[in-house]
Order: sequence, then structure tokens, then C-alpha cells
Amino acid sequence: MESFTQIIAKITEIIWGLPMILLLLGGGIYLSLRLGFFQIRHLPHILHETFGKMFIKSNAPGSVSPFQATTSALASTMGAANIVGVPVAIALGGPGAIFWMWVVALIGMATKYSEVVLGIHYREKMKKANMLAGPCTIFKKGWAGKRLLISLRLL
Repeated sequence: MESFTQIIAKITEIIWGLPMILLLLGGGIYLSLRLGFFQIRHLPHILHETFGKMFIKSNAPGSVSPFQATTSALASTMGAANIVGVPVAIALGGPGAIFWMWVVALIGMATKYSEVVLGIHYREKMKKANMLAGPCTIFKKGWAGKRLLISLRLL
């Protein structure tokens, strides 16, 4: 059992080391270039749509306010690792760690944007007006006939 644990640990080291960093950052840089660095060009619009309309209330039945949508999105993407990780990175890497976190976050915005666009494009309407979307739906509908690769080229 001990050797099995060591094998799994070695595989994890290999996967979550340099190859994953290159894949995530390389993919983010590629998408940023293909999208024309939209995350920088459209930053005023993004901030206006996020924070400028956050406290507008909607009276429509079943609607979600912009504040509720923003806090739900933050709650689903931020976890304990993000809260604990930043102070640890600053303690170990110094103040320069904040700069690199911001750079990686800017690059990661293109990846998140692409994920959301593909999720909306390939979502399915279920019974009772519920929507089904996400990575599984993207692969199920987008991978068929290699349409997903074409969709990524259109970004």
C-alpha cells in the first residue's frame, strides 16, 4: 500500500507541477491574444456592469438582483484556499507575490470568459424551464463532430 501511495504522489507531482502551470498560463495567454485582451480593453464596461448596477432592485417574480448574482458568483469561485493562500503567498514570496497574482488573474479572466461563453452556447433546456450547462454539457454537445474546436477558433 505504501508503494501505491508513493506512485500516486509522484504522478500528482508531475501533473500539478510545471506542465499544469504551462497549460493554464499558456492557455490563458493564447485566449487573451485571440480575444484581443478584452479583459483590459473592456475593463471600464465590466466594472460599470458589475459595481455600477449592483444595488439596483428588480421587482420581477423569481428574478435575482445584481448584488445577489455577484455574491453568488464570488461565493462559488472563492474558497478557503483563496482566503488562506494570499497571506501564505505574501509571507513566502514577499510583496511581489501580489503583482504576480494580479497578472495571473488578468490572464485567467480570458479562460473564465471562454468557459462561460461555451457553457452558454452549448446549454440545454430541461423540463420545467431549467437550464443544464457546464463542462459535461460542453463536451457532450461540443465534442460531437469536433464542433468545440471550431467554436474555440471563432473566439
